Amino acid sequence: MKNHVLRPLWVAIAFVALILLARYVMVPRDFGVQGDSFTFNFHRAGNVDEWKNMPAVAYLGGETCVECHDEQGAALEDSPHVIIQCENCHGPGRDHPETENPATMTIDRSRGLCLRCHADLGYENSSRADLPGINPEEHNIDTQCVQCHNPHTAEFKEDA
Repeated sequence: MKNHVLRPLWVAIAFVALILLARYVMVPRDFGVQGDSFTFNFHRAGNVDEWKNMPAVAYLGGETCVECHDEQGAALEDSPHVIIQCENCHGPGRDHPETENPATMTIDRSRGLCLRCHADLGYENSSRADLPGINPEEHNIDTQCVQCHNPHTAEFKEDA
């Protein structure tokens, strides 16, 4: 064969060999070895044990929260935020309070959480048009929303 045919052929063979070598080095040994029970065998057998050992995130729901936190539950009843589950801001309630772990739950006070609903998108005919919206680049830029607003009642704080 002529060189103009052999050179591209050797380049193609080298490219395929490089891909196979990279696959051999990078793909875990237990990838696709678990049989026909998994779709297309695109699954790593060791991943099953990793997922079994990962703690599940469990949300309890607002009904569970108000059993102990009835004051906050009562405040929410007359608030437009009544439709929002407590755990959206307070995190998953798994292991609380039975094991006292965590004894107090971490509260997300970030502006980003409030802005998920209250950023003014400028769509007048959308379902979000009824929500009070702000321009996050102009409205109290360096301030967390909860410094001025009570999230349980959706009202201004009196001391703010």
